[in-house]
This record gives sequence, C-alpha cells and structure tokens, in this order.
Amino acid sequence: MNEIKIFSPATVANVSCGFDVLGFCLDSVGDDMVIRKTDKKGIFITKIEGFDLPFETELNVAGVSALAMYNAIDVDFGFEIEIYKNIKPGSGIGSSAASAVGSVFGMNELLGRPFNKTQLTAFAIKGEAIASKCEHADNLAPALFGGFTLVKSINPVQILEIPSPTDLYATIIHPQIEIKTSESRAVLPKEVALADAITQWSNVGSLIHALHTNDYNLLKDSLHDVIVEPHRSKLIPHYDDVKKASLKAGSLGCGISGSGPSIFSLSQGLEVANKVKEAIKLVYAETGIAFDIHVSKINTEGVKIV
Repeated sequence: MNEIKIFSPATVANVSCGFDVLGFCLDSVGDDMVIRKTDKKGIFITKIEGFDLPFETELNVAGVSALAMYNAIDVDFGFEIEIYKNIKPGSGIGSSAASAVGSVFGMNELLGRPFNKTQLTAFAIKGEAIASKCEHADNLAPALFGGFTLVKSINPVQILEIPSPTDLYATIIHPQIEIKTSESRAVLPKEVALADAITQWSNVGSLIHALHTNDYNLLKDSLHDVIVEPHRSKLIPHYDDVKKASLKAGSLGCGISGSGPSIFSLSQGLEVANKVKEAIKLVYAETGIAFDIHVSKINTEGVKIV
C-alpha cells in the first residue's frame, strides 16, 4: 500500500479518579486522516480541514509524533498527512491525541507494522506533549489499544488493557468553550492531603476491579475524584448542575473528560445513557452556551483503517 485512510477516535481521560493514568475510547466521534508515501524524504502536512491548525510539521501534533517515528526508521521515502479534524481542539475528548495516534498508526501500517502499539504510544507521546506541555498517555493509550487502558508508566511506556462491561455506555456533553490542557493543569495543587490521596487510590483500585468483574454497583461507588475535580470543575460553567442531573437520571457516575470542558457520564445500558443525555441537555439548554452532546458505546477497537 502507498496510501491509507484511517479513523482515529476521541477518548475520555482521567475517568474521575484516574488522573493521568486511566482512559477509555469512544466510537461515535473521531478524526479521519489520510497517510501516503511520497518520494520526497520527510514528513509533510498537506491538508487540514475542520479547524485552523499549523501546517508546519514541527508545530503540528500529528507531525511531531510522525517525526519521532520517522527518525527511528531508515527509509528512502517520506510521508504526507491529510487531517480531517472532527474533534474540536481544546474540547477535552482527546483531539490532540487523535492526531498524534493517527499519524503513527497510519505510517506503521504502510511500513508493514514494524512497531507494536506500545512503541507507537511512545512516538505519539512526543506529539501530545506539544499540545499539553507535558508527556502523558491517558488519551493516547485508549485511542491506540481501544477500550479502557491504564498507563502503568511512560518511561518506559507500559500500558495495561482493562476489560469493560459490554453494557457500558458513555454520554458526553461538550460545551462550546475552550479550556487548554496547559491552563487546566495550572489550577491543580502541588500537594494533596494524605487522606485525599488514600481515598483516590482506593477508588482507582476499586474501579479497575469493577471493570474486571462487571460490577456496576462497585463502579458507581468508585467514580469519585476528590483531588482534581474540585479545582477543574470551577472552569466549567454549570458543572455541578450537569452532574446532579446526570446522577438523578440514573448514571453510574459523572466527571470531567480530560481537562474539560467536556463532561462524561457512564451508564449501564443504552436506555439509561439516553435518559442522561436528555437530562443534561435540559441543563445546558437554559444557559445560552452552545453545546454538542452524544451517546457512545465503549469502542474496544481503537484507531482503525477505513
């Protein structure tokens, strides 16, 4: 193959208690990308549609991750990248991660898959760092591996694939405001109380066990963030109202997707997920703030060829 078209999905990171380590993959929204071989050596961004992003390879998330991979191979040709951006930058559902993952996945396919998913994550981290000003993989990993993932380490990269219950659905509301990852990190405390830390890692451990055992009640008891959410929620208009409406409608839990402003809810079954959608839609319909909202099954495949 000399050209490939791929779908690189949106993701939810942190998942309440799992700051910088937990994430899951969505199937109803994502970017389309075309990667092709070119006779000229190097990495070239040739087309961008959807949002205003830099064409300069060294300034583009997809370009930087592609360069990291390109520098690890020895070939006498280059790659062109077309980006059809459907995930709004700054939306909190892994826009930059989708770009970073898409370029390295597509190149890897055209090269005959010399790298595994863990190695691709390591390349993609370099691109993600351009957007968030630090290296983290909680959006990258689920986009590459699919389903739920836990980032055990980024140096070296170690990703754990976590099973997800078959009847688990996510409802995502995206208020049309922008919160940059770098800005949302700036509001976080440098130190946390020991009691809060104990509560947080108890919730993380319980959440992982709940996913492994299909225990929806335990999952509901675990989706609580006592460290990050109290600070970041202040940046999201009407966050508390959305969370209250989500839980009242029957969701298992509600939290900030990534760095925000998107808010996710997890529900058992499509019927409940749609009830949650209607409930939180009513909250934002009265705010005057434009928003998108959708329901998604957990995407267990991740980035794929289309």
